[in-house]
Amino acid sequence: MNESASTLMIEESNYFLEVYLDPFNKRIRVEDYRGNINLLLEKAEELVQKHHAEKLIIKGRSEDYFTFMEAGLQPEAVVDRFFLGSDAHFFSKFYTPDRKQNDHWVTEDGIIHSIYQLNTTKEKMTPPKEYTLKKADESCAEELSALYKQVFQIYPTPLHDPDYVKKSMREGTVYYVFFYQGKIVSAASAEINGFYKNAELTDCATLTEHRKYGLMKIILQELEQELKRSGIFCAYSIARALSFGMNAVLFQLGYSYRGRLMNNCYIYDKLENMNMWVKNLANC
Repeated sequence: MNESASTLMIEESNYFLEVYLDPFNKRIRVEDYRGNINLLLEKAEELVQKHHAEKLIIKGRSEDYFTFMEAGLQPEAVVDRFFLGSDAHFFSKFYTPDRKQNDHWVTEDGIIHSIYQLNTTKEKMTPPKEYTLKKADESCAEELSALYKQVFQIYPTPLHDPDYVKKSMREGTVYYVFFYQGKIVSAASAEINGFYKNAELTDCATLTEHRKYGLMKIILQELEQELKRSGIFCAYSIARALSFGMNAVLFQLGYSYRGRLMNNCYIYDKLENMNMWVKNLANC
């Protein structure tokens, strides 16, 4: 089985399917679809068997909600206004007992409860003057990869490879970074879906010794402004469910919790649950 991820476009007489094959995370994700749900689900399950995937994820439309439930999938999360203003429901199906089992769920529920007791911050933060915020370009790729390598032992996409970072930039992903003494110490990106007008804020990383200045909040706010300038108002982010800090940052920036994806991807040092956070940028 090829270890690199790839996208398949499958067009049959009764349906269309856009599928993301993700062997590293042992999952298959249906990014888009139209047509006969039962037939396209059969095709998706065929791909699961062929590629030995442990989890199938489908970004489903509201009108197909009960059809997916009847087919044995379960809703895990929602992104409001994902499809040009219409909600996306993230449905999942698991194919091994281990992939459906998790010991951290109750702890993670407690983290969400604690976060909702925090104050939300609206004011614009200012870091010390030694820090410079910039939009990254391809010349930053080597250093961005080094940052991600340092912060994450394991990452669900190949950000450790500078060529992958450059490729993502060419495909429209926007990165903002903080420099300190000429070195990148904090970064995040917005993966933009130009067709459906949504963006995932992702790849958030700050070196430990620079975490006390709220750099990530500032980067995310800058990315939000960039998205609004492009007419994109649906912003969402998926954070490690065990990370109090990152979930707290999103809550304090006005994002709303919209569910948890179980055993979703390999990140940090293991297979982890991921929390979904959503914000309507049109309201700010």
